[in-house]
Amino acid sequence: MTPLIEARGLTKHFSTGNALLAKHRPVVRALESVDLSIERRECFALVGESGSGKTTLGRCLMRLIEPTRGQVLLDGEDLTALRGRELRRRRRRFQMIFQDPYGSLNPRMRVSSLLEEPLAVHRLVPKEGRPRRCRELLDMVGLPASALDRFPHEFSGGQRQRIGIARALATEPEFLVADEPVSALDVSVRAQVINLLYSLQQELGLTLLFIAHDLALVEQIADRVAVMYLGRIVEVLEARHLLDAQHPYSVSLLSSVPLPDPKQRRGRIVLGGELPSATAPPSGCAFHPRCPVAQQRCREVLPTLQPLTKGGLAACHYPGELQREVVPNGTFSPQSRSEN
Repeated sequence: MTPLIEARGLTKHFSTGNALLAKHRPVVRALESVDLSIERRECFALVGESGSGKTTLGRCLMRLIEPTRGQVLLDGEDLTALRGRELRRRRRRFQMIFQDPYGSLNPRMRVSSLLEEPLAVHRLVPKEGRPRRCRELLDMVGLPASALDRFPHEFSGGQRQRIGIARALATEPEFLVADEPVSALDVSVRAQVINLLYSLQQELGLTLLFIAHDLALVEQIADRVAVMYLGRIVEVLEARHLLDAQHPYSVSLLSSVPLPDPKQRRGRIVLGGELPSATAPPSGCAFHPRCPVAQQRCREVLPTLQPLTKGGLAACHYPGELQREVVPNGTFSPQSRSEN
């Protein structure tokens, strides 16, 4: 069965510096040859630290920014080959929920106008039927009809994000990209918005790409998880097998997730150094300067995604070498299996 969304060799480079010196400008390699497939009705999570390329990938899939190379396929059709009216016709099938609920809504427009605009652009509902459809959209996200006459600044952050979700649902899309939809919200309302997204995904049969940096969060709502590092996907696995992650970077991310038992603490793996510059990525495996189990091969040969014995895929020459431990207190020194 054809996946709903596919990325094939998706690459995005951004030029920096003086435009008059184009040949000498450094290039930010935000995405490098990303292959990805998302099945229908699947909640697929994309995780990684800031600067790993998650948002760029989401925006390339949405055609909000143009990829440098590669293809984006929607139901087998190449979206990167479409322009103008043909692309607009497809846009109603895929929508985005943005990270910042304060900046993604036009402050000069009432909620009624914000919700009616996609209905008018895509000619989905006659003018006389749009107010009723707007009330239905607000009801879907748990807001009263009285919100239609108000402006975005009159709402809390959580309420604004609900309006953003309602606007994304207005075109009755098949595919939603949620770009860290709760990172700008108070902790007290994050769970409410996450539960809303999960319920809508189940009820409407949506395909959802959920971008986040919180592994504990995606473990609860996702079907599969992809881990990104410096513009590349380094591991893909089912969310229910997240604790069996094999790539050293995934293992280090998991070590920061607190355990539900307060008497136990997971040994924290603290990575040395910082995320390398995307303008001059390291040779071989980009993670090798920070990897506790890196060897000479890692410095010279770029690993590709390969099947793992426990399921999933990992781009690592030595998957599973980095151990995780649960200890009474948080002291931990990362060791490879071969050292024990």
